[in-house]
Amino acid sequence: MNEFIPLMVIIPMLCALLVSTFSNFNRVVKIIALIVGIALPIIPLIANYGLHYFGGYSPIVDNVTGVLYHPAITYSFDILQQIFICALGLLTFITVFIFITKYKKASGPYLFLVFMGTASVTALLLTDDIFNMFVFFEILALAQVGIVAASSLENSYEMALKYMVLGSIGSPMMLLGIALILGVFGNLNITDIVTAIHTGAVSVASPVLLMACGLIFFGWLYASGLPPFHTIKSGIYSKTEPHTAALLQAFTVGSMVSIVLIMFRIFSPLPFFEMLLVVFSAIAMILGISLALTQTDFRRMIGFLAVGELGFIGLAIGLGTEFALSAGLFQAFNEMITTALLFIGFGVVAYATGESDTRKIGGLIGYYPKTAIIILIAGLSMAGVPPLAGFQSKLMLVQASLSCGFPELSLLAIIVSIATFVVFVRAFYKIFLSPKPNDLEIANTHIPRTVLFTMVILFIIIIVVGFVPGLITDGIFQYVGGLF
Repeated sequence: MNEFIPLMVIIPMLCALLVSTFSNFNRVVKIIALIVGIALPIIPLIANYGLHYFGGYSPIVDNVTGVLYHPAITYSFDILQQIFICALGLLTFITVFIFITKYKKASGPYLFLVFMGTASVTALLLTDDIFNMFVFFEILALAQVGIVAASSLENSYEMALKYMVLGSIGSPMMLLGIALILGVFGNLNITDIVTAIHTGAVSVASPVLLMACGLIFFGWLYASGLPPFHTIKSGIYSKTEPHTAALLQAFTVGSMVSIVLIMFRIFSPLPFFEMLLVVFSAIAMILGISLALTQTDFRRMIGFLAVGELGFIGLAIGLGTEFALSAGLFQAFNEMITTALLFIGFGVVAYATGESDTRKIGGLIGYYPKTAIIILIAGLSMAGVPPLAGFQSKLMLVQASLSCGFPELSLLAIIVSIATFVVFVRAFYKIFLSPKPNDLEIANTHIPRTVLFTMVILFIIIIVVGFVPGLITDGIFQYVGGLF
């Protein structure tokens, strides 16, 4: 067993407890948070691929059938998990780094929630146990509610309460679906469940499993922020600070990918499962870009654009082929990095002007030329402009749709990408290129170096992955190939 695998979850959880315990010791809290933040993206890079069985309970072979059973909670670490956990760790480090340098007094409760959220998403990506998945799904939901409530922005408590109320509906439905699966299979290990379906021991088309699929799918919609939860999910991004919104979006993408892969493994034999993914994802793309077009608040605009980008991920996975699934996972990685950069970049605008309404801002190119260039590149990447990272994943998605015989989905992806370009260029022009309003005051003319440093890191990733997509896609193709 690889002991580094559980450490990816244990270390951020332990850090969460430490920063909460020593919250009165400001210097200690900052040192602990920074050290762990640096370690999080490094651990998955040095860990070996493999499985970890908690309690040391190795798989058991049934002497009669020859089937392998997993009696313990099992974590599986492969190249896909390495990619996403490393990206999540990097964004956690960025969030912590900006936070502890921005505030003289570090908030122990806030850092507790950040690290607990990171631990939860990491566990979701690693777990091969469907009930363990639910446990961390629930912890993540509570952490997100707490992070939003901890924000100092107006109406953050109201938004956190709304998200929590909706979670009180989505979470029990997912738990009920898991209970139905347990009742049918007598097992919670995902690999064992998939084996039972493939060997014909249990029919996936049974009414009980059909209901379980619907219930878990509804919980996934809540976790992903797809319709009907798109408005509340985009809303929480606008009620937190920019670096926090970047991390919350990473949490959303990580949980979305982990849960949809579990559903894909179990329910892909159902003929309607992939259709559900495609339909809800296409609706998310249309609603996301339509609502983004109507926004004058750039925080809400990015939130709705993020929802539309999540639709690209679900759409590709819903096509169900090896190439399409790889395109969706590549899009998920790009979404984590690009959206985080946009949230932090536009956060500089809010920091400088105290405004988020594009109608009241203008002429910032003269004050922040470097920031403007970085934001421009990130926005073009989200819109799928070559040769940036977002173009590579969206091109793969279009090719996957065509190869599956759905040219209309390729056309939808192209139209949404063009509309995303229009939304972003319009906002960029108003904020940076239009004449500066006479009553606009630039309160802060110097960007904190920590913010600029983190923006440059994400900017470099977008450029490098755009020119050398194989750095990410080779590993994704390798992982997806093992699912078919």
